[in-house]
Amino acid sequence: MSGHISPISLYLTIFMALMVLTGVTVGAAFVDLGQLNFLVAMIIAGFKATLVIWYFMHVKYASKLTKLTVATGLFFLAILLGLFLVDYGSKAFSQMPPFLS
Repeated sequence: MSGHISPISLYLTIFMALMVLTGVTVGAAFVDLGQLNFLVAMIIAGFKATLVIWYFMHVKYASKLTKLTVATGLFFLAILLGLFLVDYGSKAFSQMPPFLS
């Protein structure tokens, strides 16, 4: 079994992109976007996770079975997050116990 050898410049470029995106995440935290702050942070985090999975975990050069396994895992993660958000959105938070308010 032979592995793909990537140049160090690629890893440095991805690392710098991750550092820039981390800075963008911190900068976006100081901008008041209202309800969109969470969405922006999650989009940036998703892009960073994609870079890590694709390059540092070598999924880009892996077999189709590995890519299918990663895609299946992400699909079920999306289902679980979706179910969590539906449950969270259905809660009535206006009636908090007195010791929490």
